[in-house]
This record gives sequence, C-alpha cells and structure tokens, in this order.
Amino acid sequence: MPQPLNPLSYRLIAALAAVSFVAACGEKPAAQAPQTPEVGIVTVQPTSVPVVVELPGRVNAFLVAQIIARVDGIVLKREFVEGSQVTAGQRLYQIDPAPYIASLNSAKATLAKAQATLVSAHAETQRYKVLVAANAVSKQDYDNAVAAEGQDAADVAAGKAAVDTAQINLGYTNVTSPITGQIGKSSVTPGAYVQASAATLLSTVQQLEPVYVDLTQSSLEGLKLRRDIEEGRLSAGGPNAAKVKLILEDGRAYDQAGKLEFSDVTVDQTTGSVTVRALFQNPKHVLLPGMFVRAQIDEGMNDKAIVVPQVGVTHDQKGNPTALVVGADNKVALRQLVTSGTHGSDWIVESGLNAGDRVIVQGTAKVQPGTTVKPVEAQMPATPASSAQ
Repeated sequence: MPQPLNPLSYRLIAALAAVSFVAACGEKPAAQAPQTPEVGIVTVQPTSVPVVVELPGRVNAFLVAQIIARVDGIVLKREFVEGSQVTAGQRLYQIDPAPYIASLNSAKATLAKAQATLVSAHAETQRYKVLVAANAVSKQDYDNAVAAEGQDAADVAAGKAAVDTAQINLGYTNVTSPITGQIGKSSVTPGAYVQASAATLLSTVQQLEPVYVDLTQSSLEGLKLRRDIEEGRLSAGGPNAAKVKLILEDGRAYDQAGKLEFSDVTVDQTTGSVTVRALFQNPKHVLLPGMFVRAQIDEGMNDKAIVVPQVGVTHDQKGNPTALVVGADNKVALRQLVTSGTHGSDWIVESGLNAGDRVIVQGTAKVQPGTTVKPVEAQMPATPASSAQ
C-alpha cells in the first residue's frame, strides 16, 4: 500500500511542473532558410529574319490626261457617261464647228487665188525667158518676172499652211480622249463657252490598271539600308527583287503584290525624305488615285539578328526598352536595349544583348536586379506560324 505524500513532496512536484510549463511556453520554432526564386529564361542566339520596312504612301494613276479645250466656242453636246470607261480616240465633246468651217473655206479660197496667180506668174516668166534671149526685153524685166513668180509661190505655201491650220482647228472642235481609261465628272455642260486661251478644263481621264504607289522614306533609313548591305549585315537581291505588300485604309492586306520601280535620287529639303515608287496591278479598281496606303517592303535578310519574346522586354519610365538577364553567377542584371521593330511575337534587338545571354521571360515580377535566381528553360506558347507548321 503506497505511502501518502508529505507536503514537501507536493511543493516539489508543483515546482517541477511550473518549470516545465515555462520552458514549453518559451520554446521558439527553428528559422527556415529563404528559397531561391525560379524564373523561366530563353537563351538568345543569332537568327535570320526578314528586314521589312513599312512606309506611308498614296496611290497615283498610271496615266493621267486632262481634257482641255484647244479652241474657243460653245459646247454643243457631251458624248460620254461620267465615271465610265473610255477608249483612246473616242469623242467626248462637240464644240460648235461653224466658225472653223468658215475659216477653213476662207483659207481654201485664199490658197486657190494664190495658186492661180502663181500659174500666171510662171507663164509670164517663161515668156520673158525667151524674149530676153532674143534681146526683146531687158534683163531687168526678166528678173522682175522671176521675183514675182517666187513671191506668188510663197503665197501658195502660206495659203497651204493656213488651210492646214484651219483644218486642225476644225478638228479640235471634236474633243477626243488621248488615252484609254476611266473618265471623271464633267466640268462643263452643253451650252457652256470654253476658251483655249484660258485652258478650260473639261474633264480628266485616268488609267487605273495598273497604278503607281508613291511611298515616302526618310533619307536616313535609306542610308542605313545601303550601309547594312555594303557591310554584309543584310543580303538583298536588288531593288527589283524586293517584295512590296500593301495595307489598305481599313487595315486589310491588298491581294496583289507589287514591285519596286525606282527610288528617287533627290532628297526633299523640307522633309528630308525620298520618294520610292512601286507598281501594282489593279484589276478590280480597288486602288483609287489619292488613296492613303501603307506599304511593307521586304528589303533583305538579317542573318545575325537577336530576337527576344515580347514578354521578356519591358520599358522604363522614359519609354526605353529593357530586359532582365541572368548572369553566370545566376544573379539578375538589367540591360538597356535598342530595338528595330518586331518579327512575329519577338522584338528584334539591335544592341544590349549578346549571343548566349539568358533573358528572363517568366517570373520577372518576383525578381529585381541583383537577385539570385534559379533559371529554368521557359515553355513558350506556340505562335500561329509554328502551330501551322
């Protein structure tokens, strides 16, 4: 049978329990070591990308003919439908020909008179030629007869020229189209008085198949392009091999590819730009003169381009592009970039990155320059082009 505890034993047990409770309450958990953040990276390498420059431009007709009155008179009738297709030589307007018919008849009468006078003068010269040989007339009379015949011959020539002029002016009363194309609105109506001296504009005919597209390129861009080709950074097959695509005003691509015709050799002193002309087929007359378009010109291939996914490029407060790069010691560094456009979903980097650099494209929000990270290869989503392939 156990012996009952004395009061001293109770006090000892209570003290031990209190010490154990205080020790248990004061115990702290062991501190955990911080984890290294994991980021997704891509290793950049030189690759070949097409060099495409986008230029603004406007459409111009292949041929333009302004129909201008070349004689004075009243317009009797208009013989075309506005906006229709006309052919070269087709009559468009009829100007009152009556005054010019009268002028032609007068010129013909003057010519006939001069011709009759010339016949009489020639006969007299022949008679004087025989008489002067027999000393029946003086040499002076013969010379006067020869001179009179020459003057009458000149009058005949002037009469013929007057007849030709009158016939030309009469022909101008039939206003015809000099080219085949689409005619615009008429600037005059039947009954209007037109003047050759005032160069009265009647209408305009434009050939819209094919059409020109005049583009504007800065002289600096053109200089950079030629320098890159000379130094081997770009390869091109010449201006005629360059492909040109059009983006219309509604943002859609034009279904016909064009070709470069020439680049102007003069720089506009006010804008510092040069004109580049391209030729496009226009069978459906989608392109109209004066229409604003944007052209994408394939100028060659850059075989040493550094491309970075767009998600890996950010911009600082000044708008300059930047990227976070993982160094050899797995520490993050900030790089300032210079870009020259995009290729698909990637930025084309001119400077700021080198081949072999590891650029962070996933997890950039949880790291800062100087942070030690654990880099892993990023799993980038497939682009539409690669999915199709």
